[in-house]
Amino acid sequence: MLQANTLKLNTEFHRVYAKGKSCATPVLVTYALRNKNSCCRKGITTSKKIGSAVERNRCRRVIRAAFASLSEEIEGNWDLVFVARYKTKTVKSTEVESAMREQLVKLGVIVKS
Repeated sequence: MLQANTLKLNTEFHRVYAKGKSCATPVLVTYALRNKNSCCRKGITTSKKIGSAVERNRCRRVIRAAFASLSEEIEGNWDLVFVARYKTKTVKSTEVESAMREQLVKLGVIVKS
């Protein structure tokens, strides 16, 4: 996969929440739903429960970096929503990446080889 667009509209997020599959760990929650577009789209959510704006932005950066390293392995067209959890702000990016990989394999987004 070469290009990943972002989910921007509230209705897009709610469609993925309502109709998609989810997988959760203490670090990250992932929602996945197939789409009819020609590319994979991602959205990242961080609530104010996580902490200050600095901490929420760090969580988004870490999730974005983890997704970028896994994006080549994604097969098909998916809408993905990643929800940061309270523990996300304290863990290293490699832990977020391994949790994300595990979740994407479980949801069928990444085909295990």
